[in-house]
Amino acid sequence: MSKKHIVIAVTGGIAAYKACDIVSRLSKKDYEIKVIMSKHAMKFVAPITFEALSHHKCETSLFDETNEDPIAHITLAKWADAFVIVPATANAIAKAAYGIADDLVSTTALACHTRKIVCPAMNVHMYENEATQNNLQILKSRGWIVVEPEEGMLACQDVGKGKLASVDTIVDAIDHLFEQPVLAGKKVLVSAGPTQEGLDPVRFISNHSSGKQGYAIAHAARELGAEVTLVHGPVSLPDIEGVQMIETKSAQDMFDCFTKEYADKDYIIMAAAVSDYRPKTVHEQKMKKNADQMCIELVKNPDILAWIGEHKRPGQILCGFAMETENLEHNAKEKLSRKNCDLLVANNLFTKGAGFQTPTNVVTIFFPDHKMELGTMTKEEVGKVILNTMKELEEKACW
Repeated sequence: MSKKHIVIAVTGGIAAYKACDIVSRLSKKDYEIKVIMSKHAMKFVAPITFEALSHHKCETSLFDETNEDPIAHITLAKWADAFVIVPATANAIAKAAYGIADDLVSTTALACHTRKIVCPAMNVHMYENEATQNNLQILKSRGWIVVEPEEGMLACQDVGKGKLASVDTIVDAIDHLFEQPVLAGKKVLVSAGPTQEGLDPVRFISNHSSGKQGYAIAHAARELGAEVTLVHGPVSLPDIEGVQMIETKSAQDMFDCFTKEYADKDYIIMAAAVSDYRPKTVHEQKMKKNADQMCIELVKNPDILAWIGEHKRPGQILCGFAMETENLEHNAKEKLSRKNCDLLVANNLFTKGAGFQTPTNVVTIFFPDHKMELGTMTKEEVGKVILNTMKELEEKACW
């Protein structure tokens, strides 16, 4: 078996010295490594160090007159089976997010259409800045793997999150890129976000769902190798590259979509917050404020989860969601049974870290005969637990 090719892009942070250890370890495994450096990275580590560790010339410039290859960034991008920025400064992350290509690292990143990892390392305030967080979300939506930094004492003496992840963690993330995806060949259907039920051309009934949990599940499913379809309501989240995105608005729209999409899917995950009711009458013109009170008659929306539970074929695994404010276990177990789910993910709105709009979740997964409580996790971590659990249920059903 030929060795996998990895391009390591080193940018200008104090953690650049740790890239030396990473290159050394990878070179001793079944990888062939080539290193490229930004001009600021060379202020911390000399290129000759990486040449000695990788046994390849370390490229440092787009315009190197001594280089026989005049388009090294394109050649490297085609050569790479994986592209890793470590350490990744805020500047490098911003360039990758917005397609800026003004040096060797950024042009190679833009030209590279393969597996990509970014390993942030910077001051805590730079890392937590909304701009940096938005840029990382953009990269995630395009399929980049983000190896989160650690908390601790930083080089600037600040304490917080921004310390480059450990060498072991980064090497493990690279190794994981080449493992057989656990959901390869599987088709996953996910719903996300709220629905909107119109009252008139101006107003609608909806809820506070951001869609973040459903999007995180879809992203995790794609990372695990599945073919993913994400049906979402009105949200303010970027599309996920490599995922079929279907936009809907009302509960009826989402129901119509699911009845068309569900049949050939292996895993179905209903994470959307679907409105239970809609106005019986939708007014063609804006409703005017003519009285002290207004009565709006509501009618039931179709129950998507119940319909899927009734019509799912043998072998399909169905996951429902429930957000509660009281009696979580009783309500979740009742819904699990009534909707004919294989598992149901429940959380309490009032639990810290589990509400709407948060980057984290605190859930309990219910099964017909037991439950599994999870601590505070990122929503993508929750998504991976759900998907791996569905895989285990499928395998047990085949035994």
